[in-house]
Amino acid sequence: MWAGRVLHAALSGGLRGRRAQSALAQLRGILEEELEGIREAGTWKSERVITSRQGPLIHVDGVSGGILNFCANNYLGLSSHPKVIRAGLQALEEFGAGLSSVRFICGTQSIHKNLEAKIAHFHQREDAILYPSCFDANAGLFEALLTPEDAVLSDELNHASIIDGIRLCKAHKYRYRHLDMADLETKLREAQKHRLRLVATDGVFSMDGDIAPLEEICRLASRYGALVFVDECHATGFLGATGRGTDELLGVMDQVTVINSTLGKALGGASGGYTTGPGLLVSLLRQRARPYLFSNSLPPAVIGCASKALDLLMESNTIVQSMAAKTQRFRSKMEAAGFTIAGAHHPICPVMLGDARLASCMADDMLKRGIFVIGFSYPVVPKGKARIRVQISAVHSEEDIDRCVEAFVEVARLHGALP
Repeated sequence: MWAGRVLHAALSGGLRGRRAQSALAQLRGILEEELEGIREAGTWKSERVITSRQGPLIHVDGVSGGILNFCANNYLGLSSHPKVIRAGLQALEEFGAGLSSVRFICGTQSIHKNLEAKIAHFHQREDAILYPSCFDANAGLFEALLTPEDAVLSDELNHASIIDGIRLCKAHKYRYRHLDMADLETKLREAQKHRLRLVATDGVFSMDGDIAPLEEICRLASRYGALVFVDECHATGFLGATGRGTDELLGVMDQVTVINSTLGKALGGASGGYTTGPGLLVSLLRQRARPYLFSNSLPPAVIGCASKALDLLMESNTIVQSMAAKTQRFRSKMEAAGFTIAGAHHPICPVMLGDARLASCMADDMLKRGIFVIGFSYPVVPKGKARIRVQISAVHSEEDIDRCVEAFVEVARLHGALP
C-alpha cells in the first residue's frame, strides 16, 4: 500500500511537472512569435546605454567621443545643473536614502510638504500632492474623483497615462477628435445629463508638439458647466512668460481646474509627478488615490533636486526666454532644407518621415554622425506617422543646432528622404 502511494505521488508529480513545462513552452512560443512580429514591422525599440550624466553632450556605450543629445526631456538643462545636484546630495545626507513607507504611515517628511506647497504656489493653486510619477498621478485622479454619475471628455490623442487613468474610473467616457472644438461641443451637449463633466487634455501633445486650444476649451467648459483638467508634462517650466505652462501661455490660469505634471522633465529630470488644484480635491486624493496610498514616498534626493529646480525657475525666467529662439532656429532651418516638422513654437520638433524602418535607420545613422535621436513608430504613434522626435534644450548652443540640421540633411539624402 505504502509503495503504491509513493509510486502514485511520483507519477502525479511528474505529470504536473510536464504540464508546467508544456505551459512554459507554449508561452515561449507565443512570446517569440509576438517579438518577431515587432522586428519584422521595423518597430523594435532598442535601448542605447548612456555612460555619462544627462546633458547636451553625452557619452554612449560603444560609440567613441561625445554625442550631442537631441531627444531628452531636459528642456531647461537642469538635470545636471551643479546647484540641483548639490541640493540632491544635501537632502540625501540630511534625510536619508528613502522612507521605506507610504506617505500616510511614516513616509511624509518636512521636505515633501514643503515641495507640495512650493508646487501649489508656482501654479497659483490651493494645494498639491506628490506621486512617484505623473503616470501615477493620472492613474490616481479620475478613479478617485469621478463616479458612474459623472462624465469625462478626452482628446483622442491624449497621453497613454491619461487614457489608462480614465479606463480605471466608472464615469461615462466621451472621446472627441483631436483639437476639434466643434466635436468637443457636441460631446459636451450629450454629457449634460451627467452630474460632473470633466474635459481632459494634454497641454502639449508629446508626439506632435501641438498645443491644446485651452482658451476655446475653457470657453466651452464654462458654457456647458464642465471642469477642465490639463496634463502639463511637456509644458511645465518653459511655456508661458514665467514657465507656468500652457494655461499661462494662453491666459487661462484661473479657468483650469486641475493640473497634473512631472518633476521628471524640465524640473530636474529625476522622477516624480503631482496633482495641483482645489484643496478639497487634493484632500480627497490623499484618502482615495491608490497610486498615492500604495506607493513608497519619493526619495529625499529627488525631492531636493526638484525643489532647487523650482527655485532656479522662480528666481529668473532667462532660461525660459532662451527656448523660443533656439526652437525657431531649428524649425526654420529644417523646413528650409525640405523637412516637414509637426507642431509649432514648441521645443518638441517631430521630423515626419512616415515609414517606421526609415525613421529607425535614419536615427541609427545620425548616431554615427554624433547626434543622438530616436525614431518613433507604432504603437507609440499611429501607423504611417513614424517620425524622429527632436527636442531642443536651453543648454543647446546655436552651433549644436546647426550641426544637428547638417547631419539630418546628410542622412536624409543618403536614404532618399531628401533630393
